[in-house]
Amino acid sequence: MKVSKEINDLVNAYCRLRDRQHAVYSKCAKRHDLTTNELFVLDILWFSPDGCTQTEICERLSSNKQTIAAIITRFWKKGYVVYEEVMEDRRNKHIRFTEAGREYAGKVIPPAADAENLAMAELGLENLTELVDLTMRLTENMEKQFSSIEGNS
Repeated sequence: MKVSKEINDLVNAYCRLRDRQHAVYSKCAKRHDLTTNELFVLDILWFSPDGCTQTEICERLSSNKQTIAAIITRFWKKGYVVYEEVMEDRRNKHIRFTEAGREYAGKVIPPAADAENLAMAELGLENLTELVDLTMRLTENMEKQFSSIEGNS
């Protein structure tokens, strides 16, 4: 299906905005000598007080195991995280903050989460609800459209 120039222009505008949003996270990460993925892993761990598995982090970030394992290993070497065996599945390990990790992440994640919440709150509840709904629909449409081309490369 061919799309109009107007649709194509709006797609390009949306992509530029998406890139600007990603740059905001990247700048935040750099201020703390982190990569964007490291920032996102800290965020996931911060909001998972009981810990989570590497697989859960990979799924949430749509990232490969090697990338996440390298990040977790760096945090482990700094004493920020520990691995705990999952009794139901000994192949998986729960990753949880140490006290030092919680202290470190506490200087990074709550201020970033507050800024994100305030930025979204400025939209108002009705607009924010619409943004989430439209983003969910766009994501589902993208998954559907991209899945149709995955095997054709």
